[in-house]
Amino acid sequence: MFGTMNAGPEVKASALPSESHLHGHMARGDFLDCYSVESAMTPRQAAEIITEFPGWARFLVLVRRVVTAPFGLSNDGPQARDKIGPFPVEAETESELIAGLNDKHLDFRVSVFSDGGRVSLATWVHPHNIGGRLYLAVILPFHILIARNALARVGSTSKPQI
Repeated sequence: MFGTMNAGPEVKASALPSESHLHGHMARGDFLDCYSVESAMTPRQAAEIITEFPGWARFLVLVRRVVTAPFGLSNDGPQARDKIGPFPVEAETESELIAGLNDKHLDFRVSVFSDGGRVSLATWVHPHNIGGRLYLAVILPFHILIARNALARVGSTSKPQI
């Protein structure tokens, strides 16, 4: 009756690739999620698309900025020689780019990992205190929407690896 609809690329919840350097950050009580999509992009190419937020996500970031301003949380990230969006690049290899920062309430890193025709986006968070745990609980549903949307955009953009 409605015909077939193209749902776009399939974004799947996945395990953090075993080769990811993000494993070195993990400690008891930390948050980690990972999603992947079929794509032959390099980590840097995918990260550039991931941080090009659509309008609805930019609006959510603006709301976050307004709500967190009284608490002195970072909104634009620290100065850095190399950044992806607002996030300083911590490490980059042929297969992985890790970016993120440490803040008062939590430390976080994102990993964009490319291997075997799949791009994975993982997020690691280490809360420092109750404020960090509350912040994570509040933003988690929005984080999942943004991460999955970002990978769908990666999967629907065709850029060959260099």
